[in-house]
Amino acid sequence: MLVGYMRVSSESDRQTTDFQRDALLAAGVDERHLFEDRASGARDDRPGLTKALEFVRAGDCLVVWKLDRLGRSLSHLLNIVTGLKEKGVAFRSLTEQMDTTTPHGELLFHLFGALAQYERALIQERVKAGISAAQRRGRQSGRPRALDSEKMESVLAALESGTSKASVCRTFGIPRSTLIDSLARVGWTGPK
Repeated sequence: MLVGYMRVSSESDRQTTDFQRDALLAAGVDERHLFEDRASGARDDRPGLTKALEFVRAGDCLVVWKLDRLGRSLSHLLNIVTGLKEKGVAFRSLTEQMDTTTPHGELLFHLFGALAQYERALIQERVKAGISAAQRRGRQSGRPRALDSEKMESVLAALESGTSKASVCRTFGIPRSTLIDSLARVGWTGPK
């Protein structure tokens, strides 16, 4: 069975799925097996897509007019198509002429998978380079410290004078775990 999915990015009346509907019907999708969303492709909660993915069964084929109607990114698209494949459901995109039931379509799917993996590797590489560049300039990555150096000096002075950790936490408004972590970071072992 051919099951169609179509999407437009907004709920305005100016954008319609008419063109997609016509293309899917011409490709052999039954009108009763069409699912539709009027939402951005970046949204995770697309009820039409959810219903379509729940509706398809092994041996069916999910058909879209164009790849960007289905996935918000290459990796998202691959996750959906991989999930379909695991269920025994084929996938077909009319515009890109991708059909996972053919050797050509299977090749395209694997090429997309390789491109998505490459894209993830590039992103990781850029993140690492950015962190290294920031560290060379003296910037610290990650969350800012809960206790800056001035506050930490006050905490240490209070503890050295015999104030309990519980009292220090109340006075400075910090959780006990933050105090313990901060003390470990500076190597404090107790009052001298």
